[in-house]
Amino acid sequence: MMLRQRLTVVAAAAALTAAGLATGTAQAAAPAQHKPVKSATLATSCSQAYLPLPDPSCTPGAYNPDVTQATIGQTICVSGWTATVRPSTSYTNALKAQQIVQYGYSDTSLSDYEEDHFVPLELGGAPRDPRNLWPEPRYGNEPAQSKDSVETRLKNAVCAHKVTLDAARSAIASDWTTALSRLGL
Repeated sequence: MMLRQRLTVVAAAAALTAAGLATGTAQAAAPAQHKPVKSATLATSCSQAYLPLPDPSCTPGAYNPDVTQATIGQTICVSGWTATVRPSTSYTNALKAQQIVQYGYSDTSLSDYEEDHFVPLELGGAPRDPRNLWPEPRYGNEPAQSKDSVETRLKNAVCAHKVTLDAARSAIASDWTTALSRLGL
């Protein structure tokens, strides 16, 4: 490992430890279809075999406990609400640097990845939980942009009461590439 990359990983780990996240102290409910990840999993290698999805053993997703079907009118369905819970780039860049190494990406340029919420903020995904964030590659067919449009359509369907929050979360957590068709949207 190159010295610069090693220093980046050490700095990212230190930042996460200071934030209480590397030790698994972040609070969030895990998606029902996934088992919560123990903090030790963050130190293991993650597989790229699931792309364009994250490795479910490293990134199973997690929910924001403040977002429920009963609270969507005060949370996700309020214009601009996600900006109030989105983590800072200093936090997500430190986590992204660590996770790029964990995923074994040969390209270690932070700008080539979006630190993406597996369960999106638009559907009440946990904003800062490492179990809900992963370094999604930006290059190729631009999967990050495609996923963003799916997230928006699902949120709009939830807010229009066409599908439930749980159904939208389940569909996107199972496979965002098929979420809309699974829900008939």
